[in-house]
Amino acid sequence: MGHGLNKTVTNLTLSSLLLSLTMQVLHAPSSPHLSIHSSKLTWALLPSVRVKSSPFSTLHFSYLHSRRDQRLSWTLHKRLIFSSGGAARAASVEVGDSSVSAGTAEDDVLKALSQIIDPDFGTDIVTCGFVKDMQIDKAQGEVSFRLELTTPACPIKDMFEQKANEVVAMLPWVKNVKVTMSAQPARPIYAEQLPAGLQTISNIVAVSSCKGGVGKSTVAVNLAYTLADMGARVGIFDADVYGPSLPTMVSPENRLLVMNAEKKTIIPTEYMGVKLISFGFAGQGRAIMRGPMVSGVINQLLTTTEWGELDYLIIDMPPGTGDIQLTLCQVVPLTAAVIVTTPQKLSFIDVAKGVRMFSKLKVPCVAVVENMCHFDADGKRYYPFGRGSGSQVVQQFGIPHLFDLPIRPTLSASGDSGMPEVVADPQGEVSKIFQNLGVCVVQQCAKIRQQVSTAVTYDKSMKAIRVKVPDSEEEFFLHPATVRRNDRSAQSVDEWTGEQKLQYNDVPEDIEPEEIRPMGNYAVSITWPDGFSQIAPYDQLQTMERLVDVFQPTVQA
Repeated sequence: MGHGLNKTVTNLTLSSLLLSLTMQVLHAPSSPHLSIHSSKLTWALLPSVRVKSSPFSTLHFSYLHSRRDQRLSWTLHKRLIFSSGGAARAASVEVGDSSVSAGTAEDDVLKALSQIIDPDFGTDIVTCGFVKDMQIDKAQGEVSFRLELTTPACPIKDMFEQKANEVVAMLPWVKNVKVTMSAQPARPIYAEQLPAGLQTISNIVAVSSCKGGVGKSTVAVNLAYTLADMGARVGIFDADVYGPSLPTMVSPENRLLVMNAEKKTIIPTEYMGVKLISFGFAGQGRAIMRGPMVSGVINQLLTTTEWGELDYLIIDMPPGTGDIQLTLCQVVPLTAAVIVTTPQKLSFIDVAKGVRMFSKLKVPCVAVVENMCHFDADGKRYYPFGRGSGSQVVQQFGIPHLFDLPIRPTLSASGDSGMPEVVADPQGEVSKIFQNLGVCVVQQCAKIRQQVSTAVTYDKSMKAIRVKVPDSEEEFFLHPATVRRNDRSAQSVDEWTGEQKLQYNDVPEDIEPEEIRPMGNYAVSITWPDGFSQIAPYDQLQTMERLVDVFQPTVQA
């Protein structure tokens, strides 16, 4: 097979190779991997075939033999590496809704702005699609545009605004620059699959400990008000029906939830701009009921609430890893989780169970907060509960960030007084720790959303499904017919006998997906021309037979 491919490439003229290469550049979507390093490119021949076990193991070969003329299109790697720190761009660039040709005033501005790198995505703000509504009057030397960030809580938005003004003002013909800052509308990645109340929430973050009494509610509430102080629209959902903490930790003027009788929805109460839902505000105090009933109450409170547009919904998870926790993880698309622990070994054991639960449910744990770590007295630092539980969680499970909270009487008192510590003392040591935690949550959620939204895409020019699973460096391509034929739902496979109902010839070779949408952090939903909606987990896609990825540009000095 590799010998045949070499012969095909040898017979191609230089002009056709350059044409194919140019088409790949023009059709390549914005990617954090597009940058420019060198104008000299050479082609490296890599291993031609990688085949994994599949019910349709002959598909790969029959497809290539029947479509020999398209082999180059399958094998050209669509990501090219060029030079000059991202300053040069492809022949055309999308700005808002208009296409800008190279060499124009707009292109000058875009080249200048492409020097600004988003540290979270590792690419420039033009490639990220942040530049919108550009207006240029070159005769007057005036430039105006809007930078639309992924969240209003972006910790470096001021830096973006300052740098954008500076780099554009350095253009010789520019006399006046006007930069407007905004944020994308609040929305999940796959809103249409959610209950109406959750369709305008961008990120849902679980704060969990799986053990009571470690300060999880304290962390959840102070994190929420930190994010609100950063400019985000925030809500808190107290998921502990047996012992709700939110009514004690905040003091809203209206302490009872109101029902919208016409819409049959719940209107949340508010305190200092943050929306609040808790069973403790339902006039019932604490619940005495069995698990299945509690799961139903949690589901109703969460999904029928009129949350409105939120950038972050913080869920204060109840202790344990039982029905309620599983219901929450399955009903709502959790973006990420923050783990709260204390230094004791017993706390680590319980927290480890929770981390494993989130791992199985494909929810990334982005930070560990170790509460009640130490206190200072007589010029010394004391660790009354020992040391190492938080760092052990980080090391054992690979969670990237650890935050230590000291023992502070004011932190405990603020939880009982109804005013969070970060509100009562916004410049204090505890508030600074929560500010760092808030920055971490914002950055990690942005990365996760970016990875999920681009994990599985369809490349029309190559007629291939491109897969790059989050937290994996591997990228590979799948033939659409292979993906469709490997559907394991009840419509394709008999649930009782395991018999294959979808036959090989039922799927045409030239089938193309109509739409690919993320399904949380673990799968995508693929809509096919016959109306069938296929759920394809990342784990399953990784086991399917792959298309060849032989050609990849390498750089010469």
